[in-house]
Amino acid sequence: MPASLLPHHGRYDYFPLTERRDYDWPGGKRLAFCLTLNLAVHAYGKGRGHDNAKHNEPQTPRNYSWRDYGNRIGVWRLFDLADELRIPLVHNTNSLLYEEAPQIFKRIRTRGDEIIAHGRTNAENLNDFRWEADEARLIGEVTETFTRNEGKAPKGWLSGGSYEHSWTPDLLKEAGYEYFSDWPADDQPFWMRTRSGPILNVPYPVELNDSPQIIHRQHTGREFCDMLVDQFEEMVEQSAAHPLVFNASIHPHVFGYPFRLRPLRKALQHCFSSKLMDRVWKCRPGDINDYCRTLEPGIIPGS
Repeated sequence: MPASLLPHHGRYDYFPLTERRDYDWPGGKRLAFCLTLNLAVHAYGKGRGHDNAKHNEPQTPRNYSWRDYGNRIGVWRLFDLADELRIPLVHNTNSLLYEEAPQIFKRIRTRGDEIIAHGRTNAENLNDFRWEADEARLIGEVTETFTRNEGKAPKGWLSGGSYEHSWTPDLLKEAGYEYFSDWPADDQPFWMRTRSGPILNVPYPVELNDSPQIIHRQHTGREFCDMLVDQFEEMVEQSAAHPLVFNASIHPHVFGYPFRLRPLRKALQHCFSSKLMDRVWKCRPGDINDYCRTLEPGIIPGS
């Protein structure tokens, strides 16, 4: 089939890792390390949301309260773990969480963590909105809620489930977002085209993510932590040749349970004891975005 007949998104061009220009992260580091928590709120008995026992189950008190465990218990344990290991966190956060758990935001502010806008609630996603104007209003509502509560707009966006329409990157750019993470196509940031100018895509994991691995694929917490260690060890070695982004995605209703928290602590302790830690920049996606904007054109793919 001729390439011209193959449907294409038009957002970025193919640019293999082996042909890219080299650069360092701040301080001469080679691997940007991010740990992302997903802070969600769900509608009781309605909308979308995983079940902890079966796939495609209806919304029930069981799966609502299982997810709510993350906000009541799990996230506080993960905050404590991050304090213990001195890890900066970023939070993919639903804007309606302000109505249910304002105490979580107080802890985020105390820690100086970053908030990434993650829609209103994980009981819906952007595919629920058929018209561009409706999606634009939703993005505007979410942005206004974070701006009103935090005194500044979030720089980053992650769509619920990374579901989006063909126009979503355009709407995000026009709403003032500097970066988003819906396209898991790379281990480096890259610029994507929109009708209003470029927007940065910062890597967010579709694989090193406890939702698909533990909930859908039924891996254990220890198996996931083995993946985390393997990913880190391989990437920190490969980063000698190319600057890379390591990002692990954690949900408090999954890893907030004590029996999963323990192997997660051991896995992170193991990573941070690596003799190659001098190559590692502990950061947040917003830090990556800010740094990429200081580099001359032609270094970050798509610039």
